[in-house]
Amino acid sequence: MAAFDKCKTRPAHIDAILNGLDRYNPETTAVFQDYVVQQCEDRTFDCYANLALLKLYQFNPPLLNAETVTNILAKALTVFPSPAFSLSLALLPAYTQPYATSSTQATTANLPMQTADFVEAVQKLTHLSTLLESAQYTAFWSTLNSDDLYADLTADVAGFEELIRIRIAVEVGKAFREIGADVLMGWLDMRGMETLEKFVVDVCGWEVDKSKAEGENGVIVRVPRNKENEPGER
Repeated sequence: MAAFDKCKTRPAHIDAILNGLDRYNPETTAVFQDYVVQQCEDRTFDCYANLALLKLYQFNPPLLNAETVTNILAKALTVFPSPAFSLSLALLPAYTQPYATSSTQATTANLPMQTADFVEAVQKLTHLSTLLESAQYTAFWSTLNSDDLYADLTADVAGFEELIRIRIAVEVGKAFREIGADVLMGWLDMRGMETLEKFVVDVCGWEVDKSKAEGENGVIVRVPRNKENEPGER
C-alpha cells in the first residue's frame, strides 16, 4: 500500500511546500487552492495536500474558502471507501458537523446566510458519503438526483459520476462473483443494457451472460475471481 503522504501526480512545487516549513505558512493557501482546482479538472486526488490546506484553514479561519472546501469533500467522495472524506470533515469547523452538539447548534442558528449555505453544503455531502460507505448505492443516486444543490456541489469535479461508478464497481467486485444486471443498473444509475454492458466489459473487464435472458430480464454479470470475492482464497 502506498504511503499516505505520497501522490504520483503531485507537482514538484506542492511537494516542496509539504516537505518544508511553508506548509504552515498562510500565504501558501492560494497555492493549495489552485492545486485543488487542478485536481478537480484532471481527475487526480491528493489527500495529503488537501488535508494540509484544511489544516491551514483550521488555524486561520478568515482564509477559509467555502467552494474549495466543498470541492475537496466532493473529490473525497470519488475515492471512497478510503478515509479521505472523514479525515477532511474532521478538520472543518465544529458548526459544520452533521452531528452537532447543542452548543454548536445554537451557534449555527445565528450564522450569516452565506455561512449557513456552507453548512448545508457540507452536511449534504456528508449524507452522500454516508450512503456510499453503507453501500446504499441506489439511494445515493436518487439523493444525488433529487436536489439541484447536489449538482452544483459536484459540478467542478470533472467526471464525478463516472468516478463514483468506478468506485462502486470496485466494491461490488470485492463482494460478488455474479450479480443480476438489473440490480447492477440500479447501483450504477445506468439506463439500458447496452450502456451497462459497455461499462462492465470495457471499464471493469467483467462478462455479461445473456444465455438465460428474456429481453433484459435474467441477464447476469459475472465478476472474475479475486482475493476478496473468493472465500476460499481469503
